[in-house]
Order: sequence, then structure tokens, then C-alpha cells
Amino acid sequence: MNSDDDADHGPSGVSRRGFLGGGVVAAAAAAPLLASAADTSAVATEADDLVTVRVAVNGDPVTVRVDPRATLLDTLRDRLELTGTKKGCDRGQCGACTVHVDGRRVLSCLTLAATTDERAVTTIEGLADGDRLHPMQQSFIEHDGFQCGFCTPGQIMSAVAMVEEGRASSDDEIREGMSGNICRCSAYPSIVSAIKDAREAMR
Repeated sequence: MNSDDDADHGPSGVSRRGFLGGGVVAAAAAAPLLASAADTSAVATEADDLVTVRVAVNGDPVTVRVDPRATLLDTLRDRLELTGTKKGCDRGQCGACTVHVDGRRVLSCLTLAATTDERAVTTIEGLADGDRLHPMQQSFIEHDGFQCGFCTPGQIMSAVAMVEEGRASSDDEIREGMSGNICRCSAYPSIVSAIKDAREAMR
């Protein structure tokens, strides 16, 4: 009479218990290979989804591959290491991330990097002429137009564009034109004074 183990053997001489055990081992061995293949496929798919952006940043030609959903703010800070542009609210409400695109001020947290293809982007790092500060930068220093300084790059970028737009003829017009840039330290009187002096130097 056969034992239980012998009864499990089929015509090939392989027991069901041995077959199943071997199958588990094989599946376990294959799992890392399948995972690796899946990771490679995911990377390839991600690479296929990127778009090429050719843009002049502070006068220098730049070519970068970005996710179509990437903001200009994150691209400037994380990919191009231009960290002068600040991430404040990340919702287009504070103005800290203001930069210029083709000379016009934009909120970089609401601007897709892909939309700047074949355009010119200027950040706070691109305002100065070598060691010579832009008149607006110099005026902010002279008038103490900042305290903590976090909002200052956006304030300056917005102020420069506003003056160049011809919308800084009076204190009230300056306040209206700068209303999208929040200073949590409330340095607004000094900011207005700085813009008025810089306005004269920029003429």
C-alpha cells in the first residue's frame, strides 16, 4: 500500500507538493524581474510625455525637457536653480513669484513652462547689469522697501514692469498697480517711495 507522499506522485514522478513548491519559488524569483520591467516601462512612458522648451532666460538660451504640467516657477527654481523667484502661496494670490515673459509681468506659479517656448523670461537674477544694480533694486535698498525680503523679488519685478508700462504716474496708481504683490511685513509706504525714485531714474 502506497504512503500519502507516494500517492501524490503522478506519472512523471513529480509530486503535487513538489510541483507547487517549485512554482512558488519560480514566481518569487520572477517578481523582481517583472517589477524591474514595469519600472523601466514607467520611466520610458514618463520620458515620452516630456516636452522640449527652448527659452531665453535672462538673455541666455536654455533648452529643457519638462512635464507639460510643470509650472514656470518650479522649472526656474528646481531645474534651472534660479531661486531668486520665490514660491509664496503657489496660487497666484501673493505675487512673490512674479517674473517677466517677453517684458510683461506674469505669475510664474500659474504659468506653464511649456508656454514659454521661443519666448524670453527675465527673473530677478537678470535685472542687474553685472555688478551694477537695476535702478529699482538700488531704490528698494535706499528706501528700505523690504523687511524680511521674501516678497522683494516679486515686488521689484512687478514694479519694473509697471513703470515700463507707464502706469506709475501717481501714488494711487502705484498702489493700484502693485496691489497684486503682498508684503506681509507691511513695508508699503517705503515700497511706494522706492518706486517713485526708480521711476525717475528709469526715464
